This record gives sequence, structure tokens and C-alpha cells, in this order.
Amino acid sequence: MARIAGIDLPRNKRGEIGLTYIFGIGKATAQRILNTADISYDVKVEEWTDDQLAAIRGLINDEIKVEGALRSEIQLNIKRLMDIGCYRGLRHRKGLPVRGQRTKNNSRTRKGKRKTVANKKKATK
Repeated sequence: MARIAGIDLPRNKRGEIGLTYIFGIGKATAQRILNTADISYDVKVEEWTDDQLAAIRGLINDEIKVEGALRSEIQLNIKRLMDIGCYRGLRHRKGLPVRGQRTKNNSRTRKGKRKTVANKKKATK
């Protein structure tokens, strides 16, 4: 079983797809890692030799920030934005979309489940 950066890679996937299961590694980064380690993209994870696995593990540990370290860096960046009180930080604090999306109709993922607001009652004469 291939275990890299604390993640068990799926055995029956191609190498470039299997590496994307690690947080912080996308398809392009996975291809760059495999190129550097001289491994074909089409070789499945279960067919990697111990030497190939060690080369991949070494590249990821030395060059790329993944999993816990990357998650903590992202959280620190968000906290910094909130502390300095910039626009993006305020949007994070309010739980609204940060990158300019409209919020009148969409953005349910950020805003959460709808909260129904009752209509005002008409004043009687």
C-alpha cells in the first residue's frame, strides 16, 4: 500500500490521479512529480516499486507543502486578513463569498440554509 504524507493512496488508480488524493497536489503538480521521478503517468499506484515510492515521497517532503502544514498556512492567511480588517477579511468574518460573487440569489454554500423572515403586519386604522 502506498502511503504518502499520511494519506493512503488508492491502489487501482493511475499515478497522476492517485497523487491528487493528497491535499495540496493537483493534476499538474502530480505530473511534475512523476516527471521528476521518471515514472509514467499510466503506471498504477499498486505497480510502483519501493524505489519509485521513495523518490515520490522524497520529492513531496522536500519541495511541496501538503496536508496539515498547508491547511494551517491557509488558516493563518485567513486569520491575518480578518485581523487587519481588510474587505476580504470582513467577508470571511461574516461568512459571505470573498471573491466578488453576487449574494442576492445564490451563495447558499457560504450563507447556509435559508432563514425565512416574516412579513411586516399592516397597520390598522
